[in-house]
Amino acid sequence: MLIQLTIRDIVLIDRLELHFHEGLSVLTGETGAGKSILLDAFALALGGRGDGSLVRHGEAQGQVTAVFDCSLDHPARRIAADADIDVDGDLILRRVQVADGRTRAFVNDQPVSVQVLKAIGATLVEIHGQHDDRALVDPATHRAILDAFGGLTGEIQAVADASRRVREARHALHEHRNRIDKARKEADFLRHAVEELTKLNPLAGEEETLAGRRVVMMQSEKVAQDLNEAYEVVAGNTSPVNELSAAVRKLERRGAQAPSLVEPSVKALDAALVAIDEAREALEEAIRATEYDPRELEQTEERLFALRAAARKYDVPADDLAALRKRFEEDVAAIDAGEEQLGGLEKALKEADAAYVKAAKALSSGRKKAAQALDTAVQAELPPLKLERARFITDIQIDETSRDPSGFERVEFWAQTNPGTRPGPLMKVASGGELSRFMLALKVVLADKGSAPTLVFDEIDTGVGGAVADAIGQRLARLAEKVQVMAVTHAPQVAAKAGSHFLIAKEGVRGAKDRVATRVIPLDAAPRREEIARMLAGATITEEARAAAARLLEAAMR
Repeated sequence: MLIQLTIRDIVLIDRLELHFHEGLSVLTGETGAGKSILLDAFALALGGRGDGSLVRHGEAQGQVTAVFDCSLDHPARRIAADADIDVDGDLILRRVQVADGRTRAFVNDQPVSVQVLKAIGATLVEIHGQHDDRALVDPATHRAILDAFGGLTGEIQAVADASRRVREARHALHEHRNRIDKARKEADFLRHAVEELTKLNPLAGEEETLAGRRVVMMQSEKVAQDLNEAYEVVAGNTSPVNELSAAVRKLERRGAQAPSLVEPSVKALDAALVAIDEAREALEEAIRATEYDPRELEQTEERLFALRAAARKYDVPADDLAALRKRFEEDVAAIDAGEEQLGGLEKALKEADAAYVKAAKALSSGRKKAAQALDTAVQAELPPLKLERARFITDIQIDETSRDPSGFERVEFWAQTNPGTRPGPLMKVASGGELSRFMLALKVVLADKGSAPTLVFDEIDTGVGGAVADAIGQRLARLAEKVQVMAVTHAPQVAAKAGSHFLIAKEGVRGAKDRVATRVIPLDAAPRREEIARMLAGATITEEARAAAARLLEAAMR
């Protein structure tokens, strides 16, 4: 609920701080005292439209702060938390209005967008008046209001889940159909491609291996001649091995005579013989490697060229041909198995749709019962509000082709203001005064069905008096047993029902000639009786008016 409202430099308000309590609070005062200014300022703090003209003349900016005490699980805290706002303690909504038209918004002293401020404010306060075009008179909210009244949360969730399953089944069927249709158009090409690639049987990395082997075979003929010539030098008739061996044996025989001279030379000659033998072995191995069957080169080239031709044809690297073949095989398999899968998906969609229809019809039944109960409950509130000839109607239009997450129904609150007249949408049929009374009746019935914790009624008693005003006061008081209610009123019968009474008045500003400011004064017993007497009598307050005011207050306390 709202516990404090602070206003600085807004129109005629220079500095104002109000504290509110549970129950019914009324604001009264003469016409032009500033009641509408107070509500405009409050709406600004809730995310209402800003306007530079709201700033008090001569000031650079004005601001409004509203402090709320709400439960830890209240939707306002969830919205704030989603915006990364610290939600410990009270919720403090603040709006700064700059004279040039700019505004700044804060929640718990953290800057936020006006949209976030408005979303939070909408969950905390509802402002209703004769010309209100929001809340209960907005058809977009009527279905949710009916569902809340009927306690249909479980049925709504079941329909939403069923709707989601229908969407998922429809999407899966659509995707599969697209794939099958595309595959069918390419069926002949795919089957030919699978046959061709299966016959080719490409392997990953095969192109590189074949290309390397082809290069080796093509170069072997040229290299082999040089290798053979080198081999002839090392191991042929002109090989120095025999002569070197004979020289070694001859030196070894002289070794005993001059070992220091012979042994190094023998050792060096042995090393040369070993190196020549190693060269011979290397040359023999290289010559064997150059030997190939010309048919192998031909086969290698044929295979390599076939792979490269296929790669060009299918516009992929040769190494990707194996993966392409697998994908084509899957597409062909999809065509072959598609009809069976398509039937399964169609069956799944049919089952999901049937489940949705079942859930939606159960919700429809609940809504029909809730609508009857709501109409009866609202109707019972109308006669004391001088609407005894009127009818409240919950109009339900059903579209069973819809698969909306909220069900088949479109719900709108209608009214028939007099017998014989045509019923129609509440906003279009009811006059301003009738609309406000219909709205009050609705709010009384819906008070414990998801209402905002603070309700503000702006002069909904305009144009009525006597018993009707008393009936409005009684209903506001009943409503205030469940939520916090604030009412701007001109009816003494309504004012007498309040637990808190604030007087709005204009006063001259001390030390400032020709300047006035709006003041809001909490009234205790005696001043309150005097204000209600003024509301009864007008400019001249008589003793009879004071006595009547006292009787109203005494009656309200019973």
